[in-house]
Amino acid sequence: MQMTLWKLRLRRFYREVRRQLRALLIVTLLVASAQADDFPTPTLAEVNPAGIGGSLVICGGGKLPDAAVSQFLELAGGDNARLVVIPTASQRADRADLESYSKIWRDRGFPTVDAVHTQDRAVANSDDFLTPLKSATAVWFAGGQQSFIAEAYVGTRVEQELYALLDRGGVIGGTSAGAAIQSRLMIAFGNPQATLMQGLDLVRGSVIDQHFKVRDRQPRLTAVLAAHPGYFGLGIDEGTAVIVHGRTIAVVGDSTVTVCLSESANRPAMSYEIPAGQSGDLTALRRAAIARAAPAFPPAIPPATGVQGGALMIVGGGAMTKQMWQRFVELAGGPEAMVVYVPTADEKPRLEDSRDVRAMKEAGAKAVTVLHTTDRDDANRDGFLEPLRRATGVWFGGGRQWRLVDAYERTLTWEAFHDVLRRGGVIGGSSAGATIQGDYLVRGNPLGNRDMSAEGYERGFAFLPGVAIDQHFTQRDRQPDMKALMQTFPQLLGVGIDESTALVVQEATARVIGANAVYFHDGSETGDSDRPQIVKLSAGEAYDVQRRMRIE
Repeated sequence: MQMTLWKLRLRRFYREVRRQLRALLIVTLLVASAQADDFPTPTLAEVNPAGIGGSLVICGGGKLPDAAVSQFLELAGGDNARLVVIPTASQRADRADLESYSKIWRDRGFPTVDAVHTQDRAVANSDDFLTPLKSATAVWFAGGQQSFIAEAYVGTRVEQELYALLDRGGVIGGTSAGAAIQSRLMIAFGNPQATLMQGLDLVRGSVIDQHFKVRDRQPRLTAVLAAHPGYFGLGIDEGTAVIVHGRTIAVVGDSTVTVCLSESANRPAMSYEIPAGQSGDLTALRRAAIARAAPAFPPAIPPATGVQGGALMIVGGGAMTKQMWQRFVELAGGPEAMVVYVPTADEKPRLEDSRDVRAMKEAGAKAVTVLHTTDRDDANRDGFLEPLRRATGVWFGGGRQWRLVDAYERTLTWEAFHDVLRRGGVIGGSSAGATIQGDYLVRGNPLGNRDMSAEGYERGFAFLPGVAIDQHFTQRDRQPDMKALMQTFPQLLGVGIDESTALVVQEATARVIGANAVYFHDGSETGDSDRPQIVKLSAGEAYDVQRRMRIE
């Protein structure tokens, strides 16, 4: 009996040694492949403004936060949840009873739980192995060694089923190794020198590190980001989880999540913490990381300011006068004007019976077409932008300017906006529709409108190059904000427009109409002591935006 037990233990020992050697060989091959192929720099074209389909629950290790477990169950469908547990990261997954993994999650309230595990990629591609994943509403990756998950499933049909699960609104979660595996650029092991592998592309453009503060992993995450421009880092501490739903990143648990960005041409590397109970914006983080990998913006020498063709009408918000609407319609061609109204800056735009549309028609425009989408695929579709090909004027409604960026930036629709101007038409807009016309976009942060600068949302549509435009200027006491922006970017021309006031720009001449004032902030160095840095103009007065001086 003792001999039999000894032989059994010996066989288990050799089996474990073979497994470890096999794992080491595959990891070596995968790491070599990842280094040879490198990780491509993310681009804006890859960013879906809506974020991800489905949801993710990403835990930093240690004790699972109760809030993460309860939200995972809710996102999975509650009483209708069908969970698949994948314990492959664990060294004991081969010899453990898979039922034990299922029981843990049934005890947490999941009505239907299957556990699946293999180290054989052929098995991972088999129909039998994939069957429970096809009907799952949730998948959970247990902790252990993330390289074991990568070597078994990355590039297999299992990976494709995970993406299909998110597409149908499901949720994928994991802790420790199950967190690290959720980024394509994956830290496999090593501290402070990280060894990289390809993980799952669930949080695109990210690098996820776990046990972050407890194991002092910020230096290694910072180093990985420095070597891979365009990526951002999420350092998740133990007892803490990130819930990703759409573009929202919500933090729950006992500690914090650290966001890391590498240095750029004009900014140092930075990191900040999101504490439990607060949120971040996934799309903004992706855009910020990509912006840091690009040439510095705004450039030290801005482009010449002015309008090459057509005209701009830039309104500071508030009530529009009848005179202002009439001037816009006149610039668009009078009664023959073909106007396109873009209400996309509004969270819930009115597509019918819009007040702006009524005002334009009352001012004499007979043909006004409403154009709205939040889907960039639509914005690149010929049929969608057809009204812009005939348009003599475009009007951007108010709201939040970042929504316009998300929907149209660098799409065919964006190009069609510029075409309207190039062929002599007029582009106008109020509030957000004013700011979007500038080169440098102020107050573009999706999390609030108090920040003048928001990385990833610093580029406007540049109908007026070299300029930053702010609105509701005096009414919301925004002069100090503009002065601070000019100190940071003195090469820009800052334009602050009061409510019920418009700036009409033709070529290099900007003329004020309306009830209040427009303020021009020139931060550039000039040796002319007679030339004030701030020029205030009222109705009827004009300013040369190219020479940056009042027109007497």
